[in-house]
Amino acid sequence: MTPLIPHPPAETPAAPSNFIREIVLKDLDTKKYNGRVQTRFPPEPNGYLHIGHAKSICLNFGLAAEFGGKTNLRFDDTNPEKEEQEYVDSIIENVRWLGFDWKEPDGTERVFYASDYFDQLYAWAVQLIQSGKAFVCDLTAEEMRRYRGTLTEPGKESPYRNRSVEENLDLFERMRAGEFPDGARTLRAKVDMASPNLNMRDPVMYRILNAEHHRTGNKWSIYPMYDYAHGQSDSIERITHSICTLEFEDHRPLYDWFIEQLGIFHPRQIEFDRLNLTYTLLSKRKLLQLVQDNLVRGWDDPRMPTLSGIRRRGYTPEAIRNFCGAIGVSKTNGIIELGLLEHFVREDLNRRAPRMMAVLRPLRVVIDNYPEGDGSVDELDAVNNPEDASAGTRKVPFSRVLYIEQDDFREVPPKGYYRLSPGKEVRLRWGYLITCTDVVKDEQGNVVEIHCTYDPATRGGNAPDGRKVKSTIHWVSAAHAVDAEVRLYEPLFTKENPNDVPEGQEFTANLNPASLEVLTGCKLEPSLAAVQPFERVQFERLGYFCADPDSAPGKPVFNRTVALRDSWAKIEKREKGK
Repeated sequence: MTPLIPHPPAETPAAPSNFIREIVLKDLDTKKYNGRVQTRFPPEPNGYLHIGHAKSICLNFGLAAEFGGKTNLRFDDTNPEKEEQEYVDSIIENVRWLGFDWKEPDGTERVFYASDYFDQLYAWAVQLIQSGKAFVCDLTAEEMRRYRGTLTEPGKESPYRNRSVEENLDLFERMRAGEFPDGARTLRAKVDMASPNLNMRDPVMYRILNAEHHRTGNKWSIYPMYDYAHGQSDSIERITHSICTLEFEDHRPLYDWFIEQLGIFHPRQIEFDRLNLTYTLLSKRKLLQLVQDNLVRGWDDPRMPTLSGIRRRGYTPEAIRNFCGAIGVSKTNGIIELGLLEHFVREDLNRRAPRMMAVLRPLRVVIDNYPEGDGSVDELDAVNNPEDASAGTRKVPFSRVLYIEQDDFREVPPKGYYRLSPGKEVRLRWGYLITCTDVVKDEQGNVVEIHCTYDPATRGGNAPDGRKVKSTIHWVSAAHAVDAEVRLYEPLFTKENPNDVPEGQEFTANLNPASLEVLTGCKLEPSLAAVQPFERVQFERLGYFCADPDSAPGKPVFNRTVALRDSWAKIEKREKGK
């Protein structure tokens, strides 16, 4: 087998050019953090990372790298009911696959967990109780919602707000000891029930949750809320710039309030727009529903927008990083066309993917005037990648019986059809010029075989007499073809906004029934017989494809990464115009 072209090493992330960078530059100029830049990527391990997380990963790691800083990978694992070690492992694998690392020069890794800080977070909660800034509340969740008020009406103070420090300390310790059932009590910050910012109306800091944690086991019966744990975890790690998406902008006053009340190191929280893509859902809760309801094959289904899914589909980390760098960051949430992401995938694969020939819907072709017998096989020279001269060439076998695509033949050609038809001549890629002479049909009238003649003087595809041929088609030698399964993908949803459904319906109503088409009996050139999982190729004239982990020796399975052109957008435009 001719080896496939290896992928080049991951490129250095491009420095983000955006308003966040300007803030960091100003802080460096004023020596706000003694010239340090330290960021963090803080996923909650309750699902797999998706393309939206890639934007945050590239931003945090790229920003620190530009200014000689560091980035921590920290798991905000404060909700044991939804978190699993599987998610931790997948997050680590996917951040590395995307091209980033978190090692110190001595080899130690800056991987942290909010659960590493549970003892310190508890001690700080006690400090806030002692200073009269936190109290134990017995209101139920429903009662708390009613007391909270609305955007136009102030909240009402809890009847438990003025408990003594001693009583609060006693109750909080008993909460930790597991004396009370789930939901019986909470610890709340004593801020301002009249604040126009609902997040400041005595938010919950701890809730009772008698659940086993994937790292701390059954040590804790109480767990901190994200708004309490996040800023203090940043402070412990001495993060300088805590970069969050825009939905946390209203939480920033609370982030600052906790840090100021405790008198600890104060990072700067900065918010940016989250990534939204057309035809794509980026809610972990809804992606989990797709997995649990078996509407997809798992988190790494190539139709999923998870990094595991798009990796399996054949997307490259370089393409994702280039895409994230191109869309930039802002303070306004918008939506990006899926076609832009696919553009960067095509652009990257065009440079790196070797060209191979594959016939997905085969039609048998017999070259009547080609010599018969085992010794009558040509080996033609084929270029691996015209975009990369160093990729070299390979030998492609040619024989009397070939396969071509069914779409490359029409018995009665429509106007403007230049491919093979009776009496017409076409060029076989890297091969010869052939002319159709006869057609064989089955009892139903379907074309099952065509007969042709070839011009032996046109080896390599060029006619010595200079005659012009308008069409070049790909092919595979039947005697050497490798049978394969090929999976063709379209967007998982039929609407640009998958959540756009009539009242009473779920987002699943917009699932695309044509999002996956599985083709069997596809014919590949022999160079692809021993393809390894995740190797990427271009099937000439068809698109970019990636070998799936389901592949077995002699039985390759390929996923279509992306077509050579955006056929989906054209179909949608045509359908809307009807």
